[in-house]
Amino acid sequence: MSDAQFNYQQLTPDTLLNALESVGIRPESGLLALNSYENRVYQFQDEERRRLVTKFYRPQRWSDEQILEEHQFALDLEDADIPVAAPMQLNGTTLFNYDGYRFAVFPSVGGRSFEVDNWDQLEMVGRFLGRIHQVGTSNPFIHRPTLGLEEYVLQPRRELENSTFIPMHLENSFFSDLDRLIGVLTSQWNNQWPSIRLHGDCHPSNILWRDGPMFVDLDDARNGPAIQDIWMLLNGDRGDRLAQLDTIAEAYSEFHDFPHQQLQLIEPLRGLRMVHYMAWLAKRWQDPAFPRAFPWFAEAKYWENQVLAFKEQLAALEEPVLSLTPQW
Repeated sequence: MSDAQFNYQQLTPDTLLNALESVGIRPESGLLALNSYENRVYQFQDEERRRLVTKFYRPQRWSDEQILEEHQFALDLEDADIPVAAPMQLNGTTLFNYDGYRFAVFPSVGGRSFEVDNWDQLEMVGRFLGRIHQVGTSNPFIHRPTLGLEEYVLQPRRELENSTFIPMHLENSFFSDLDRLIGVLTSQWNNQWPSIRLHGDCHPSNILWRDGPMFVDLDDARNGPAIQDIWMLLNGDRGDRLAQLDTIAEAYSEFHDFPHQQLQLIEPLRGLRMVHYMAWLAKRWQDPAFPRAFPWFAEAKYWENQVLAFKEQLAALEEPVLSLTPQW
């Protein structure tokens, strides 16, 4: 069965329970499905009254080696006293296999939403990002990918061209503007930036807050420029983003050199994410969870808005780069 067609139909409650029992964990409560689309994630309480989470990985997405690299990165961060959701080691490993499904078990890490407009919280997140990148710089991923044009725009462009989602009356304008965007992204991107291990998807929803930040979901961890873990925390008008960036940079610099030269990658990275996201939804559409969660994706209005979004992003790519005065 292809990855695009896979929809977890064989992942029944009995399969979940049997898988957990195969590694010595016996749930005492029901399995509560948590918000996840790429994988299947469940919270439960075991017989020792521990609150745990299990993640069943989407088959055919990552290799065992790639998942284990994600786990090792989380464990490296945990060893450095960085608050991160790291997998539990059971019987000498963190990755398990049952009936064709690979899964891991994590301690449950609750918390409220991170408030990106809270300056104290933003400062603390910046400080921990500096520490995360200090660990990430130590050695690169060997098996996980490096963020770049092929994965984020060229493959997605082919995926969209072969899909049936784009209304016929929009095809010409959609692909014309998409190709213009890809052309500008290509001209502004190069592979010469220092590449480190990244969280990879460090948007505010992947940061929980208790007495401080808790970084979760390293499923998209990969090599790439450090600014990838920073730009998604910026929002609002240019003045707002500069103020947020200044707060992050000052705190980040306590532990790691802030990547000032990479600020020019912020808008190209936003463009990459825009194209990748559309193709990701198209590729996963055969999974029933996606039409339920994203019904607007199959509507003409969505694609009309994407044509407008391409034009807006092309304009953003022409604007002056956000810049800060380096702190010496």
